[in-house]
Amino acid sequence: MDSGRDIKELFLRYYRPLCLYALHYLQDADAVEDIVQESFTAFWQKSAGPEEIGSPGSYLYRMVRNRCIDALRRQDRDGGRLRPEDLSGEITDEQAVERSAVEARLWEAVERLPRARRELLLMSKRDGLSYEQIARARGLSVNTVRNQISRALKALRAESERILDFILFFFTLPAV
Repeated sequence: MDSGRDIKELFLRYYRPLCLYALHYLQDADAVEDIVQESFTAFWQKSAGPEEIGSPGSYLYRMVRNRCIDALRRQDRDGGRLRPEDLSGEITDEQAVERSAVEARLWEAVERLPRARRELLLMSKRDGLSYEQIARARGLSVNTVRNQISRALKALRAESERILDFILFFFTLPAV
């Protein structure tokens, strides 16, 4: 890394996908954020040295994965039995990286929704509230809640189709 601007760009690009990736290993959001932040700090320190890092994204993913595995080993020593999907063979590291990148893009799409629509969607999907409960809490009609959530889901479906179209285009290009 040549400057603080480069590390800032990497942070903005990879922070959320790395957190989502780490969640495949650990179920503790605070621990995940700590691990990702520690990884960026270690990356920044290493990049200031004489050795050049060829692929910063891959390097960060490896750092996060290794730190997550270390955390799991510490938990195991303390009597915990957490096992990530990745280590049990259900998904590969590559699938976890791809999944975390797609999840990050979808969360970015959620954040782009109008504030009120986003809040209604999150109350429904994240918090598990019924349309009636949301309507009561917000002083809205059930139909308004239903329509706003429907519009939010439609926008997210359109975004996920754009992501899928890009992935399909990228991975179906003929080899040159």
